[in-house]
Amino acid sequence: MVAQVRTYRIMVETTVIGKRSLEVPKVLEVLRHRTFGRLFAAQIVALVGTGLLTVALGLLAYDLAGADAGAVLGTALAIKMVAYVGVAPVISAVTDRVPRKALLIGADAIRAAIAVLLPLVDQTWQIYVLIFLLQAASATFTPAFQSVIPAVLVKQEDYTRALSLSRLAYDLESLLSPILAAALLTMISYNYLFLGTVAGFVGSALLVMSTVLPRPAPADRSVPLIHRITLGARVMLGRPVLRGLLAMNMVVAAATALVVVNTVVYVRDLLGGSNTGVAVALGCFGGGSMLIALAVPRVLAAVPDRRLMLTGSAVLPVGLAAAALMLLTAPAPTLGWPLLAGIWIVLGAGTSMINTPSARLLRYESDEQNRSAVFTAQFSLSHACFILTYPLAGWVGAQVGQVTAAAALTVLATLAGLLATRVWPAQAEPITEMAAAGRR
Repeated sequence: MVAQVRTYRIMVETTVIGKRSLEVPKVLEVLRHRTFGRLFAAQIVALVGTGLLTVALGLLAYDLAGADAGAVLGTALAIKMVAYVGVAPVISAVTDRVPRKALLIGADAIRAAIAVLLPLVDQTWQIYVLIFLLQAASATFTPAFQSVIPAVLVKQEDYTRALSLSRLAYDLESLLSPILAAALLTMISYNYLFLGTVAGFVGSALLVMSTVLPRPAPADRSVPLIHRITLGARVMLGRPVLRGLLAMNMVVAAATALVVVNTVVYVRDLLGGSNTGVAVALGCFGGGSMLIALAVPRVLAAVPDRRLMLTGSAVLPVGLAAAALMLLTAPAPTLGWPLLAGIWIVLGAGTSMINTPSARLLRYESDEQNRSAVFTAQFSLSHACFILTYPLAGWVGAQVGQVTAAAALTVLATLAGLLATRVWPAQAEPITEMAAAGRR
């Protein structure tokens, strides 16, 4: 895992060699912060473990269900969303007095224990139960982890760079984990990939254990539980800037669903490509996201968050419309491949314009008392959007047609983008170091 962390750092440093405008060295400066450096390493090893789990789970589902493996994985994905949407706010409210370090280590320990059990299952229902428990632990870990970073990195500039690195880590994981899994599968059975998952979660727990984290503000237990559970959602709905973010979550979900669900269909059926082509197409999406993630700190020094994020909300419907037009015209592979690659790069860039700065809004619009609840609400509500967009991309595409699915997602993203523009007032206070200090 240490070697994997070094690989990530090398790739970050060399991804855009010669493009000084992206300021990669400055982005990496935040890793000099000892506590954040360890937390970032914990995030990376946990992401690698999760990536190996994704590959191993697909192979396990095929062993158990054969041709019905897609249905098994689809159900597992639905269970994941239910856990993220339903469990996260409850766990956040119930554990509001638990020290963040203990909560993060406990969640990692649960995830590691479940990963140990997965190779032992021999019934599909057992997969569903274990996946629910694992994703419930992830729904505990991720919002708590995200809410700790603003307390660790007080300077707005450092925090923005941390967000860029975090986005970059997610994109690199989606590219490197399948490659790592493929290399390992040439030497070992897929069941041993679960041990890699265990190592990732254990490594994450050990790195968190070695850090000193700020104590959260004391929770007010005189407030009824239901009010604590809904606190984050009520804060987000009550503030215009965060209402705009809620609308933009739907724009991101529409674009992401099209890519995640239908890339394989477009590559294999429309372009006559192979599984390698699917990986290349997904790499284009991740590459577009990575380039924007690296550029965000420099961009946000020159333009407001609102302008960048609403630009992303405008770019994504255009990309979705281009995908629908490509499907409608059914171009030959010689033209279709460049079109698909270009559209996927645009969609990746658009999602990163929204996702990368979003935590800045959450930090700025919350305080020490409600910050954990607000981050949890964003985690839960953003994933709730996928409950609509995944079926829209998958079921409508399969039953009605891919053109109709892409067009429907285009309309949904356009309406959500217009709503974000309307509810996030143009005169909202810009997020600057001085303004953030004033809030604190």
